[in-house]
Amino acid sequence: MVLKVFFPSCCSSADSGILIGRWLSEQSSAVVLAVVHFPFIPVQVKQYLGEVQRVTKVGISVLGSWSNSKQEKEEGLSEFLEDLGTIFSHEPWIQISKERDSKFWSCSTVQKHSSGPKEEEVILVYYDQRKVMLSHLHPPLDTADGRAEDASKLSAIFDTVARSRVLFMTDRYDEGPIKLTHWQSEGVEASIIVELLKQASVPACMLLTFLLSLVSGICRSRVLKFWPLSFLWSKLSTCEQLGHRLQHLQVISSNKKAQTQTQLMRKANIFVSLLIDVALGILLMSWLYRKNRIGHLADTLIPVADHVAEELQDLLQWLMGAPAGLKMNRALDQVLGRFFLYHIHLWISYIHLMSPFIEMILWYVGLSACLGLTVALCILSDIIALLTFHIYCFYVYGARLYCLKIYGLSSLWRLFRGKKWNVLRQRVDSCSYDLDQLFIGTLLFTILLFLLPTTALYYLVFTLLRLLVVIVQGLIHLLVDLIDSLPLYSLILRLCRSYRLAAGVKFRVLEQQDGKPLRLLMQINPLSYGAVVQTYRLPTYSCYPKDSWTSLCKKLFLGELIYPWKHKGEKQD
Repeated sequence: MVLKVFFPSCCSSADSGILIGRWLSEQSSAVVLAVVHFPFIPVQVKQYLGEVQRVTKVGISVLGSWSNSKQEKEEGLSEFLEDLGTIFSHEPWIQISKERDSKFWSCSTVQKHSSGPKEEEVILVYYDQRKVMLSHLHPPLDTADGRAEDASKLSAIFDTVARSRVLFMTDRYDEGPIKLTHWQSEGVEASIIVELLKQASVPACMLLTFLLSLVSGICRSRVLKFWPLSFLWSKLSTCEQLGHRLQHLQVISSNKKAQTQTQLMRKANIFVSLLIDVALGILLMSWLYRKNRIGHLADTLIPVADHVAEELQDLLQWLMGAPAGLKMNRALDQVLGRFFLYHIHLWISYIHLMSPFIEMILWYVGLSACLGLTVALCILSDIIALLTFHIYCFYVYGARLYCLKIYGLSSLWRLFRGKKWNVLRQRVDSCSYDLDQLFIGTLLFTILLFLLPTTALYYLVFTLLRLLVVIVQGLIHLLVDLIDSLPLYSLILRLCRSYRLAAGVKFRVLEQQDGKPLRLLMQINPLSYGAVVQTYRLPTYSCYPKDSWTSLCKKLFLGELIYPWKHKGEKQD
């Protein structure tokens, strides 16, 4: 039987004493947590371990004895260490000693209730106590080949060290009857700045919670549920982003303590994401208000809008002629062309009517960047949607007209085959038509078929223009989703302190000799960057439906509208 002893590397130079830790009987493993060195009173040690067990809910006991040969051996020390096995009843009793003038250690086990001392094969595993305590072990995604069982055994060791945090809060400067050696025995690791921030965060969170409750109450009021405001709130991406950030602020300012490591990491990722988002927004705002860039942008906007309108007019003039040598229906072509040209004329008049106020509007819109770069990007997306509203109208008109003709042709084609669509049963059934119905159907089918190329050309042109606008808005929202969902704190933690995000461990052989225990060094394998993003990615909302290419092509062919917005309440995890 192989006995595994996990020994903290910080205790290698500790004075002689007893080993305290946890015995894992199902794994035949002993996790050493600290060394209690001489002098001590056994009764006080038992009382101290009882208090630690009551707080940590971990079965901590005395596992054995530790002898450091670098000390001058006192007379009777070895006999005293052997007699400790009768005072502290633990089976087996582990005896570890560091030999003088040798790099090898000796380790033996004693079975007190057996006929004689029984020595087993022992493997000494060194581990960094600080890293193991601060790290969070992530189970493997692939649970085949017993990897899940190995992960559960390893997590028991990590959990033992993590839950024994109270044991590590005493150092050698404490005036107590028991002196311990562990990773914080030279001094408890702490920061005055962190403690001050913890004290200051309590009133700040209370104030933020009060303000957020007021904002949430206003958002849930009945005034915003009336038609114009509810429609704008559900369609504008800026409102969606503000609501998303409001939820993030409520999570951060919540008085409820994080119960698990995942919840704690989620709060930290949201906080860092908000902090970086606001910092980037303030940088953008400072850049916009420097050197009168708002005025230059307003002066450039009107000529760009006029140039786009002129290009659309030229495109419509080209479609009203013989585009690419195609023979179009002249009457329908002229009607559609003049209809769209009139809309462009209305749009140019609207832009020039708003031109005196554009600089003032941009000046106030620029102030919204202090709410974050994502809010500024969402406002930019909404501005693009408003400036290209005429293109959206052209697309809707063309799609409706094209869809009407496609469905009319499909219905009349079923009439030729003696079939009809059964609305109640949602299927195609056979049907007999009289001569008048067939004659009218033939006339309508011929008219729609010969008018289809003209309608399809207008629909194709305006669909391409609409897709161009949707792609630009999609790139903006892709950047917004990247900032919202990227776990920045976890990535920074992976870069600076990779042991905090543990994917597993690896063992390196230190020394191996016949008759001596095998000495291994346990090292933490960190999570990969891709696994960090996959594990701690924050949920976001998506402004664009995640349709497949087949579904998208089907919608385009049938003339169905492609809306850039999701319905309110649909969130993308």
